[in-house]
Amino acid sequence: MGRWEPNARGRLAEAALGLYSERGFEQTTVAEIAKRAGLTERTFFRHYADKREVLFGASELQERFVRAVADAPEAAVPIDALALGLDAASEMFVDRREYARKRQAVIIANPELQERELIKLASLSAALADTLRRRGVAEPAASLTAEAGVAVFKVGFERWIAVTEERTLSRLLRESLDELKTVTAGGY
Repeated sequence: MGRWEPNARGRLAEAALGLYSERGFEQTTVAEIAKRAGLTERTFFRHYADKREVLFGASELQERFVRAVADAPEAAVPIDALALGLDAASEMFVDRREYARKRQAVIIANPELQERELIKLASLSAALADTLRRRGVAEPAASLTAEAGVAVFKVGFERWIAVTEERTLSRLLRESLDELKTVTAGGY
């Protein structure tokens, strides 16, 4: 094994998902993940804190989402800034629908992973609310907008990974946001 291996993080994520899908999360060890990826356990721990984290690229998702909201034009109302964040977040998933479906199946099968996902989404909501507050959005509007954004993301994502779904995540997120706007405007 060479001293440097390209795309170690991605290879570890792919190996972990494959093993979790085949054997189950609980039955898979870090050593097995590293071996399948052609890497060492030490390399695994350079990239991930534990075997749960390999499924959660939420820090990248959060960074993209928050950065886009922060960089929205000053004149953008909170929900429009959030829409830009949703667009940026969806870019992470281009050409990754099958991976996302498998990942979600692993998470649904394991309560510990479901809990971790909820924690990551709560962290995303808190970061979005903080970003909105820094943009001058008062409470409770900042927190409500952030929570709504996470809800829109969850609903759009769940629709996107459905087996029969063919539309892009970006489109589904925008459609979900439009539905939320319709509901809050009394359109139903």
